[in-house]
Amino acid sequence: MKNAQQLVAEAKSQIREINVQQLALQLNDPHTILIDVREPDEFNAGHIHSAVNYPRGVLEMRIHQHPTVAAICETDQALATLAGKAVYLLCRSGARSALAALSLQQMGFTQVYSVSGGFQAWQEAGLAVEV
Repeated sequence: MKNAQQLVAEAKSQIREINVQQLALQLNDPHTILIDVREPDEFNAGHIHSAVNYPRGVLEMRIHQHPTVAAICETDQALATLAGKAVYLLCRSGARSALAALSLQQMGFTQVYSVSGGFQAWQEAGLAVEV
């Protein structure tokens, strides 16, 4: 049996991570897809301006509804469109986003990145937060 830390470590060995400074640079591009996988109460307490909140528990079921593909009514077509784009995932500390990144990779997403250190690292770096 694996504990949560082992599961996260295994996921991190199979995904790509970026740090908050690298994410900040990516956010200069208005087409950047940033998904915050924290729970709504965590997101509402503070988040990165361009983030869309899809909690970890529903990410796979809602990702096709992302605003960048809102005009595409067909779920599979929306997923295919998103699967080829860079998607950045953020949680509180980097654990849930690592698990989410692995899950999206398993769905066929090819450019998925988990933000190492998560929202805590973002705040510790003094980067902008929206409430």
